[in-house]
Amino acid sequence: MRAIFETAFDAVYLVSVITIGILIVKKAKGEKQYLLFGLMAIVLGAGDSFHLVPRAIALCTTGLESYRNALGIGKLITSVTMTLFYVLLYCVWCLRYKKERKCITITVWVLSLLRVILCLMPQNNWTGENPSLSWGIIRNIPFLFLGLLIIYLFYIEAKRNNDKDFKYLYLTVVLSFAFYIPVVLFADTYPVIGMLMVPKTLAYVWTVLIGFNAQRRNTK
Repeated sequence: MRAIFETAFDAVYLVSVITIGILIVKKAKGEKQYLLFGLMAIVLGAGDSFHLVPRAIALCTTGLESYRNALGIGKLITSVTMTLFYVLLYCVWCLRYKKERKCITITVWVLSLLRVILCLMPQNNWTGENPSLSWGIIRNIPFLFLGLLIIYLFYIEAKRNNDKDFKYLYLTVVLSFAFYIPVVLFADTYPVIGMLMVPKTLAYVWTVLIGFNAQRRNTK
C-alpha cells in the first residue's frame, strides 16, 4: 500500500511541476521573471526525479536497500538542484521588484556555493549504509539561512508593493522548511516523520502554482 501511494504521489508531483514549468516558459514571451520561474519549476521536478524515480522503482521491486547507491547519488543531485532552485527564486525576486542589492546577491551566492561544497564532501557518505546525521545537519545550515533570506525578501517586498499574486510565496517557503527540518533531524530515528515530505512537496507545488497563476492573470 505504501509503495502504491508513494509511487502515485511522486509521479503526479513530478509530471505536474515539470509540465507547469514548461507551460510557464512557453508563455513567458520574453518576460525574464516568468522565464526564470518556469525554469525554476523544471529544475525542481528534474532534480527531484533523480531521487524519487529510483525510490519508486525500489519500493515496487526489491526494496530500498537494493538501490542504495542510486538513492544516495539521487539525494546528492537533489540537494544541489534544490540550492539552484532558490538561486533562481532570488533572481525572480530581483526581476519582479526591480531590485538587486550587491550585498544580498553576494550572500545568496556564498550560501549557495557553501551548501553545494558541503554536499559534495565525502563525509556525507551518501551511498553508505548509515549516512552521517551530523553532516546532514551541517550541509543544511547554509541552506536554512538561504531559505530564511528568501522568506524575508519576498515577505517584505510583496507587502510593500501590495503584490497580491506573490502575497503568500514567502509562506510556501516557510512551510517547506518547517516540514523539512524535522525530517533531517529525526527521520532516521523515527521513520514515520519521513511522511512530512508529503506536505513539504505540496508546499513546493504551491510555490510553482503561484507563479503559474500570476502569469495567467497578467497575460489575459
